[in-house]
Amino acid sequence: MKLSTLTAALLLTAGLATTAGAQTLKKIADGNKIIVSYREASVPFSYLIGSKTAVGFSVELTEAIIDDVRKKLKKPNLEVAYTPVTSQNRIPLLVNGTYDLECGSTTNNSARGKDVTFAISHFFTGTRLLAKKSSGIKNYADLAKKTVASTTGTTNAQVIRKYSADKNLDMQLILGKDHDDSLLLVENDRAVAFAMDDILLFGLMANSKNPASLEVVGDSLQVEPYGCMLRKDDPEFKKLVDGTITRMMKSGEFGKLYDKWFMSPIPPKGVVLNLPMSADLKANLKAPSDKPAT
Repeated sequence: MKLSTLTAALLLTAGLATTAGAQTLKKIADGNKIIVSYREASVPFSYLIGSKTAVGFSVELTEAIIDDVRKKLKKPNLEVAYTPVTSQNRIPLLVNGTYDLECGSTTNNSARGKDVTFAISHFFTGTRLLAKKSSGIKNYADLAKKTVASTTGTTNAQVIRKYSADKNLDMQLILGKDHDDSLLLVENDRAVAFAMDDILLFGLMANSKNPASLEVVGDSLQVEPYGCMLRKDDPEFKKLVDGTITRMMKSGEFGKLYDKWFMSPIPPKGVVLNLPMSADLKANLKAPSDKPAT
């Protein structure tokens, strides 16, 4: 008997769901390929040097995880493909199976936890402001009735919008498509400040056209943990990813990697961010946790 069009469509959907589903290691083994993401402007976690090469702290975490996948699957010649993602598309593209792992600058929170799973945290940050020194912006009260930038698809855009409403500041929020775009809004005076994770602001400022003209200001609005993202309901792959990061934390590799990207000159300009490890991250090295932000 011939399948109806509806039945065929349902079976196709089920097939696609299986492909994009939870069994990531099987998917990788069957295709002899792992697809990982990178960000184009999340300094110093994952960012482009030139037009094609991604570098950064999270990129090196990704490479360590890939090495462990090779060992686990006994596939030393496993193919690796890299795909760019943005704040806006990183979750749907992971969920639908376009790629298998995202280690970047993604906040682990309860809302995102409904769609994806997070590995143990590898950084802690909070929302602050990047502004021109000449702007006179020092804290959030200075933003009343002014235009403020953030990036589409980030928790920071939600945080600054809520803060403005709670404090009756009547800010006008304008969203860049990525962090470079949001920085440009400040550099071109279309916004007086850029609200984002403080570490990303320091990185963007260090590599900007005129770092001396900018400063990071304002109190940190909340503490947010960064974690590598993987698909839900896949305890086998989560165990592998958590195991890689935990091993690096216990062996001292993680600390050396941190010093390389946060305390030493980084490409392309050789700037030093000079950001010592936070108390939250030090505690997480001793007792690794994947606890989300609220």
